[in-house]
Amino acid sequence: MSSSVARSERRKKALATVPVDKADPSNEGAESLAEGGRKSILLEVAARQFAKKGFDKTSMRDIAAAFGVLPGSLYHHFNSKDELFIAVYAAGVDRMIDAVAKATENIVDPWDRLEAACVAHLQELLGHENVLAAVLADNSISDGELRKAWAHERGRYEDLLRTLVDAVELNAGVESRYFRLGLLGAINWTLTWYQAGGESPEQIARKLVALFRPLGNPVQFPPL
Repeated sequence: MSSSVARSERRKKALATVPVDKADPSNEGAESLAEGGRKSILLEVAARQFAKKGFDKTSMRDIAAAFGVLPGSLYHHFNSKDELFIAVYAAGVDRMIDAVAKATENIVDPWDRLEAACVAHLQELLGHENVLAAVLADNSISDGELRKAWAHERGRYEDLLRTLVDAVELNAGVESRYFRLGLLGAINWTLTWYQAGGESPEQIARKLVALFRPLGNPVQFPPL
């Protein structure tokens, strides 16, 4: 099975458990999405479609049908599919930043903080309840302007991770940039092979971080 197919299958499994709250399809008014709760649900429904079909193959009509409204309702709030995708991605980044911030706020040791951040990241990425996270590992956006907007949102999370990485002591000769990219890549790649029912996201995250720790700074794994 190719990595792209495996990633797609993993996303479908994760998304299958997220409930979809549909609106009345006959409601074409702008007010149908005006409520904050409804808009939040729309972003999750859109994330489901983007993760399942990919950005290029997902249309605003697909998203409207899944949400239970006519297509015109979406355009009252988002001028294009690009704009909606960035809103979905930004919401996913916000949730990831919040999760990492909460997980690390009371931890002093730099390596323990980084490990806690990675645990929170993986719990969000692999957790069934966070459909938005399924879009975060998608690097397939190629359109120039859209990719700039995507990179800006992604950069908000990478700035947080950069701060955590810069605080740890690395082995001599190891550049923090490559360390950060390697660690982030290893964590996000779990989408292609993770199977529910095996090791938990927390256990996987701790073991991945252990691969990157200097030999003089070993990790103590909690008992299973």
